[in-house]
Amino acid sequence: MEDSGKTFSSEEEEANYWKDLAMTYKQRAENTQEELREFQEGSREYEAELETQLQQIETRNRDLLSENNRLRMELETIKEKFEVQHSEGYRQISALEDDLAQTKAIKDQLQKYIRELEQANDDLERAKRATIMSLEDFEQRLNQAIERNAFLESELDEKENLLESVQRLKDEARDLRQELAVQQKQEKPRTPMPSSVEAERTDTAVQATGSVPSTPIAHRGPSSSLNTPGSFRRGLDDSTGGTPLTPAARISALNIVGDLLRKVGGVRITEKATRREWVRILRIQWLDTSCRWLSKSTTRSSSSC
Repeated sequence: MEDSGKTFSSEEEEANYWKDLAMTYKQRAENTQEELREFQEGSREYEAELETQLQQIETRNRDLLSENNRLRMELETIKEKFEVQHSEGYRQISALEDDLAQTKAIKDQLQKYIRELEQANDDLERAKRATIMSLEDFEQRLNQAIERNAFLESELDEKENLLESVQRLKDEARDLRQELAVQQKQEKPRTPMPSSVEAERTDTAVQATGSVPSTPIAHRGPSSSLNTPGSFRRGLDDSTGGTPLTPAARISALNIVGDLLRKVGGVRITEKATRREWVRILRIQWLDTSCRWLSKSTTRSSSSC
C-alpha cells in the first residue's frame, strides 16, 4: 500500500507497474505454496517418523515397564531370601560362637589335664627311679639271701648228717651207760664211786640231747676230730677194746656228745634267723608294692577329679 500514493505519468505506466507488482506477488504466492507443499510433505514425513518413534518408544516403554515389574518382583524375592539368609547366618554365627566358647573351655580343660598329666608323669618317673633303686637294693639283698640260703642248705645237709651221728651217739651213749653200770658193779669193791660233781656233769651232758643253747657255737674246720663221728667212734672202740673206760674218759665222751648237740642247736637257730630274714624281706616287698599301688590310685583319683 505504500505505492498507493505514487503518481504515474501515464495509465500505461501505472498498468505496467501494477502488472509487475501482481506478477511479483504471484511469484511470491507460488513460492510460498511450493514452500508450503514442501513443508507439508516434510511435516507428514516427520510426523510419520515421529509416530514410528512414538510407537517404538511406547513399545520400549511397555518393555521397560514389564522389565521394571519383573525386576521389582525379583528384588522382593531377593529381599526375602536375603532376610532368610541373614537370619540363618545370624543363627549359624550364634551357634558357632557357642561352639567356639565350648571349644575354648574344652581347650582350657585339656591344657589343665595335660599339665596334670605332665606332673603325674614326673611323679611316676620319680617313683619309677625310686622303685628301680629299691628293686636294685632288693635284688642285692635277695642275692645275698640266696647266697646265705645256699650256705644254710649246706649247713642243713651237715645238720642231717650230724643228727644221724647224734642218734648213733645216743645209742652208743646208752650202751656205754649200761656197760659203765655193769663195770661199776664189777669194780665196786676195787674202785671208789665217782664223785657227785662228775655224776652231775655226766647227767648234764647226756640230757643236752634235748636242749638248744642260747648262742650258736662257731663252725669248726674239717681238721677237727670232733666233727667226724666215725673217728670218735673208732676212739671209743679203741678205748673200750682193751681196758675199761675211766670216769674222765666217760665225761670226755659225753662232753663231745654235748658239743655236737650244741652245734646242731646252732644250726637250728641259724635256720630260724634265716626264716625271720626271709619273712622280713617279703614283708618289705609287700609294703613297697602296697605303697606303689596306693600312690597310683591317688594319682588316678586326682586326675579324674
